[in-house]
Amino acid sequence: MNVKICTETFESNKPASLATYLKYGGYEAWKKIITEKTPKSSIVEKIKNSGLRGKGGAGFLTGLKWSFIPLENKQKYLVCNSDESEPGTCKDRDILRYNPHSIIEGMLIASYAIGASVAYNYLRGEFIDEQKRVFDEALKIAYQENLVGKDILSSSVSIDIYSLIGAGAYIVGEETAMLESIEGKRGMPRIKPPFPAIKGLFGKPTIINNTETLASVPKIMRNEPDWYKNIGIGDSEGIKMFCTSGHLEKPGNYEIPLGTPFRDLLELSGGVLNKGELKAVIPGGSSVPVVKGETMLQLNMDYESISSAGSMLGSGGVIVMDHTTCMVSVLQRISRFYYAESCGQCTPCREGTGWLYKMLTNILEGKGTISDLDTLNRIASQIEGHCICALGDAAAMPVRSFLKNFWHEFEYYVDKKQSMVS
Repeated sequence: MNVKICTETFESNKPASLATYLKYGGYEAWKKIITEKTPKSSIVEKIKNSGLRGKGGAGFLTGLKWSFIPLENKQKYLVCNSDESEPGTCKDRDILRYNPHSIIEGMLIASYAIGASVAYNYLRGEFIDEQKRVFDEALKIAYQENLVGKDILSSSVSIDIYSLIGAGAYIVGEETAMLESIEGKRGMPRIKPPFPAIKGLFGKPTIINNTETLASVPKIMRNEPDWYKNIGIGDSEGIKMFCTSGHLEKPGNYEIPLGTPFRDLLELSGGVLNKGELKAVIPGGSSVPVVKGETMLQLNMDYESISSAGSMLGSGGVIVMDHTTCMVSVLQRISRFYYAESCGQCTPCREGTGWLYKMLTNILEGKGTISDLDTLNRIASQIEGHCICALGDAAAMPVRSFLKNFWHEFEYYVDKKQSMVS
């Protein structure tokens, strides 16, 4: 099934232009909502019934999240999480530069549905040039057309949208750390509860959604929930963008129905580089458990199938590794990232990520012992589930899964002081 939502403008001559977006039915849903004064609860129910899940990593039902917002008439906020920092993930980057109006319309619909009059799009620091420039230009045009702002299209509905740029810190991708950053504070996760839907930005009820999630909303509203619900499989309704990287002939972003066999995604990506042998796949960004190649070839790209193999769909960052890959080196590199990006607030994460990186480095330098492998597992278990946010889990899960699936390779490196594939 060749259905496009977020990527439908990508191959146009001027993909980011308002004219291109209008050609694909852009802003029709938004105009209909504000002219017909569609009840807010009706929009929430439609998104809930569509089965749309958050596409940033957690996969939480979007409509259900919106329904957590208190009904009383007080200041509320919407935040679009465009801080795409998960290694292996690059989908939001392309939506921002090739289909920015879908994000704006999605933010408008979501803001209206939850009763928010102000919305922020928080972009990662590395997006300061092209992505922010393109989004800001699209937003400027939307304001000029009175699709955003005060008394939108004479409807008495007023919603303002602002874009913000981060400073390149991975941790602000965590929703409460992002709220702290927007407020001008150091980006560090908050203790939950209270959850943002009750006490979020500036202490007011707030919904945070991923870029791809919000960009999917307008077309769902145009085509009705059942259209989207019937695209996917089981409890994984709809479609999703997957970012394929690593040892591939055609790495890139591919928008496909959930439930598509991994073999098909691999074929879309040109197959393994130089017709090599598939060794391993990280299916949802660097923070999720690794899966052996032979196992991955039997799976579908949906939440349930990937979960059955002990991993997660996550952000959709599919990292492919062939038979030439040293798994010890890969894990050390991943561990270095999480060590560097820990905010330091929680002791298990602050200290544990450092120990993981140092011990893996020792193994690579020929200083490791067999007992170190058990220690790595033990440290990971002491981090996982013991921190305020999920960064600790993100550091621990790769360690545990790499050791579980490729123990022999780590054991060989300790014994022989060199890689099995060198």
